[in-house]
Amino acid sequence: MLVISAAEVASLLDLDALADALQAAMAELSAGRASVPPRVAAMVTEQDAMLAAMPAFLPSAGALTAKLVSLYPHNQDRPTHQALICCFDPATGTPVAVIDGTHVTAARTAAGSAVATRLLARPGASRVAVIGTGVQAHAHARALARLPGVQVVLLAGRDASKARALAGELVSAGVPAQAIASAEDAVRSADVVCAATHAAAPVLRREWLRPGAHVNSVGYNAGGEGEIDAATIRDALVVVESRAAALSPPPAGAIELVRAVESHAIDAGHIVEVGQVAAGTARGRAGDTQLTLYKSVGVAVQDAAAAALILAAAQERGAGVRITM
Repeated sequence: MLVISAAEVASLLDLDALADALQAAMAELSAGRASVPPRVAAMVTEQDAMLAAMPAFLPSAGALTAKLVSLYPHNQDRPTHQALICCFDPATGTPVAVIDGTHVTAARTAAGSAVATRLLARPGASRVAVIGTGVQAHAHARALARLPGVQVVLLAGRDASKARALAGELVSAGVPAQAIASAEDAVRSADVVCAATHAAAPVLRREWLRPGAHVNSVGYNAGGEGEIDAATIRDALVVVESRAAALSPPPAGAIELVRAVESHAIDAGHIVEVGQVAAGTARGRAGDTQLTLYKSVGVAVQDAAAAALILAAAQERGAGVRITM
């Protein structure tokens, strides 16, 4: 069995190839060719935390995987998401690799938002706002800055000093980042907004969004209102990875969308899957003034697609450590 460390994952995973692989995987999921059961989790209530299991079979990539991921939103000295991805031979079911999944989770989530942005954002979008200062904010700033036409990434969070520190780190890495005093100021001047928080109440408001803005929301909260306000959901073309996953109860679904459907603010039948937009079987943006929202809950085919890329690169470069169980 091959064991691939976090440092090796970061060096092996090509972010541009990942975005392309995710777009293909999402189209395969929407076409019904991938097997992805709902996420299940053991809840650690005293920490507001959970340990989730996410299996998937992605035939086109020959990937049969299961991710175990912990979500501890109060972590300060380590990532809130920590994970392992177990890879199996789809022909025999034999375990073939264990991959550190913490970097994968951050990278594939941000790459999913990048895919949604290139499919849904208004042509000419150049200003990106990122709300949040954690691992996902960092990953989103890097992923969105890679898109053609993006000129600046504006960063805002509850702690202004963390936003400034993140901006400095990103600038050092070549990302055109700038810390902004408030989320409202960042959002009002942005063409694309990425919400990457664990907020139990909305971190952006419909009235802040410019006409034709595109919003990516990847924050998870099981019991609050969620990070996106109801008016934004009501007025937007809502796009998800999987309707079944997004509209499931916690720990699988998006609390914002579940409540919007329950309150009849939106009709579940009007929610579109990003794989449908990618394949051309559903319409995306209808015009330059339309508001679009990609609400991500994370689906296991994204991990499977990333794992397939990592394994292929590891085999080519001789990376990882082989062990006998």
